[in-house]
Amino acid sequence: MMGSFRNQSRPSKNKQDRGWLGRSFQPQNFIPGLVIGFIFGMLLDLLKPIKRNATTRRKSNRFLSNSNNPDEDLKMVLVVRQDLKMGQGKIASQCAHAATGLYSKLMQSHQNLLHRWEACRQAKIVVSCKNEQEMNKLQEAAESIGLPTYVVADAGRTQVISGQICFLSLPNSHHLFWVLAGSKTALAIGPGYNSVVDSVTGKQRLL
Repeated sequence: MMGSFRNQSRPSKNKQDRGWLGRSFQPQNFIPGLVIGFIFGMLLDLLKPIKRNATTRRKSNRFLSNSNNPDEDLKMVLVVRQDLKMGQGKIASQCAHAATGLYSKLMQSHQNLLHRWEACRQAKIVVSCKNEQEMNKLQEAAESIGLPTYVVADAGRTQVISGQICFLSLPNSHHLFWVLAGSKTALAIGPGYNSVVDSVTGKQRLL
């Protein structure tokens, strides 16, 4: 009797389980969950720009927080290598590349910094350094105190043969010099407070 009772109870339990599962997977049960998940995902997407903008403001403030005088003017310094002995036109083009390259780099992420610099009439100073090693040291020093930098590597379109060594002679000079395409020609530092930028480039000679 007991055995027959157990055999009769098992189908009844299985039917109950199947009935519960069937009710769980009915559309009216999981559609609300899908709707809630969709709304939650949209809220997360809307919060991402807010977080990104907050991060951008913190980065811009980092560049503008390393001076004791918040009313101090800002400037950009362009550093040109002396050992390459580039012509005046070449120097002008490399400095333009450095300034516009750094501006484009900061335009999307540090607009507050650029607006402050523009209010100072986009002050730019051109100085010189002896060689690439000195340029690298200036870049490292600038970045170590939070100043943005941008380096221009020559493309080899003028005064340089791409991928080769080109020997050039200076006017009124019997000396030859060479420039290798891909060499670092100019370094842009800033914009930053005058005193902060001068702590890196203040000892460099004006070009």
